[in-house]
Amino acid sequence: MKYAIASLKSISPYSQSKNYETEPRQGESMDDRSRRTWRNHLHTDESGIVFIPPTAFKNCLSEAAKYLSISIPGKGKATYTKNFEAGVLVAKPLSLGVHKDKVECERLYLPSDGRRGGPKRVWKYYPLIESWQGDVEFIVVDETVLQKSRDDDKTVLETVLIGAGGFIGIGRFRPRNNGFYGRFEVLKMHIHD
Repeated sequence: MKYAIASLKSISPYSQSKNYETEPRQGESMDDRSRRTWRNHLHTDESGIVFIPPTAFKNCLSEAAKYLSISIPGKGKATYTKNFEAGVLVAKPLSLGVHKDKVECERLYLPSDGRRGGPKRVWKYYPLIESWQGDVEFIVVDETVLQKSRDDDKTVLETVLIGAGGFIGIGRFRPRNNGFYGRFEVLKMHIHD
């Protein structure tokens, strides 16, 4: 087992949309309740500091591996997809170092049922983080993904992570979901035991 520490930096805004339930106050409209509670969409620790969940990076990486379908040399048509899905884990969240009360709000006129092209639209409120940066630790159980990529001197893990940040993304309105938020670049990667 090895550890890959990737230094990541956002190249587009990031937004979260964690599901939550709240009871309306007496006489409060749906819009008023949304304006009052939109920060509940954020993932925060016990101190109110916003973090990116580890599953966001894990799922982003697995989606990119599936999309890229890079062939494993000497294994016929086999690709690295299963190696990423079962052999790479992200166990720790990435703290953004910002308190939830300092996060800006984005007001959008969106389909009420959340489906693209829906007939009824309502105002919705989501958190918006303009930029972020930090180190994410990938636990690599299947060291096959640490082989050098055929195209350059990067490992397959780094190649897939670069693709993940460029065209899959994390959070709400990411490229994988036809958006453009949540994109990031890989500044460097360090692998150790």
